[in-house]
Amino acid sequence: MTTTEDVLDHHLDAFTAQDLDETLADYTDDSVIITNMGVFRGLDEIEDLFAGLFEEFSQDGSRIDLDQKVVEEEYAYIVWNGETPENDYEFCTDTFVVEDGTIHRQTFAGKVEPKS
Repeated sequence: MTTTEDVLDHHLDAFTAQDLDETLADYTDDSVIITNMGVFRGLDEIEDLFAGLFEEFSQDGSRIDLDQKVVEEEYAYIVWNGETPENDYEFCTDTFVVEDGTIHRQTFAGKVEPKS
């Protein structure tokens, strides 16, 4: 049985490695990510979201730092900050709902300031 923390740790490792296939392995066609930029439903839309994020965070000078991680039953919560040449991710948070070993629902909120 895969725990919520196992799924979250896999997701964080895959994101850090910018491994799109491994990142998508944490989701299903029924998964939904809700953000201030829109709602991403299913693997195709989620793939587009992460492909864009990986493109931005793959640039020289980019970084992500995890500030807090909390797991409670099927819920996981992280707080993080980061920086890319385009944006300063001052304060960001994601909440995950994990069911049957995959991320069923995820929300993102953050204070993201463009650098230009």
